[in-house]
Amino acid sequence: MKSSHALSRRSTLGLLAGAALPFAARADGPHDMNCMPASGDSPAPAPSGPPRKVTIAWNETAVCTAAVPVAKAKGFFARRNIDVDYVNFAGSTDQLLEALSTGKADGAPGMALRWLKPLQQGFDVKLVAGLHAGCMFLMTTPTSGLSKLQDLRGKTIGVTDIGGPDRNFFSIRLKEAGVDPETDVQWRQFPVDLLPVALQRGEVQAFSDGDPFSTMQKKQFGLIEIDSNMRDKWAHTTCCVVGLRGSLIRDDPATATGVARAILEAGAWLSCNPDEAAEIFKPYAPKANAADLAAIIRAQGHHHQTSGAAFRDEIVLYADALKQVGVFRPSLDSHHYAERFTQDLFSS
Repeated sequence: MKSSHALSRRSTLGLLAGAALPFAARADGPHDMNCMPASGDSPAPAPSGPPRKVTIAWNETAVCTAAVPVAKAKGFFARRNIDVDYVNFAGSTDQLLEALSTGKADGAPGMALRWLKPLQQGFDVKLVAGLHAGCMFLMTTPTSGLSKLQDLRGKTIGVTDIGGPDRNFFSIRLKEAGVDPETDVQWRQFPVDLLPVALQRGEVQAFSDGDPFSTMQKKQFGLIEIDSNMRDKWAHTTCCVVGLRGSLIRDDPATATGVARAILEAGAWLSCNPDEAAEIFKPYAPKANAADLAAIIRAQGHHHQTSGAAFRDEIVLYADALKQVGVFRPSLDSHHYAERFTQDLFSS
């Protein structure tokens, strides 16, 4: 595997914080999986000629996007005649979308709830598929007496980013539970490794974060889960998406489609091979053991992938939900938004 080149010099949060297609939706749950992508056994032929060189930007600490290194290690890119270089990116979402728009990178995985608002700035980026469901958790101590979302009324919730995806998602969930996320709860921001400390000190009564940090902190501090995006309809809704440079789609659609297919095929493979996938990912998380990484992969929603109309409908669902919690203006046309920022690469 080629060495990654840094687009950002920011640290990657301490590597686990020192802790221990058309592609249709996948099967109904993490224990009922079809390991083959729904594109069938005869995918479109790979582009001929010299290998197409592409750059994929990703955050190396994010085990939920393990499909990216798996796609290279298991030959999913190579069989589509694509030569991939990786860029470790830990900057802001705006910077990532700018890197894609300007050709510094060709594609990237990312969290839907981190990308949807910045995309309104007009970046030349298209969302092409949902990679997987579920990797965010809302946690507390066993002695807190908090077990459901309604119990959080009047409480303070810790987050790593006031505008981050977990804040947005659990605001949506609180709203669904009849709790106003703006007036019934307070939100406080802390560095990821200080969230458990703030919980122990009583500065917050619960905190939210994404994997791998949340799972490792749950294990290290004996925390319990109040909610996650692996519950109810959200267990079958995209959490992380695949985005591609718009000009790549327009100028070289065969390569764009190949990149997306390779990542999604790798995601389908790792959903049924979590132990080997964990070994492939482990060099990016040297402070975690392979068994813990495999457990995280099993707990996430890698059984779920979408593209085409199904993926577009999920973006509509998110846009509607974000209007309810004030992230999008109420007048936003959710269907028009989804049409504008998604691209179906796989329909004939």
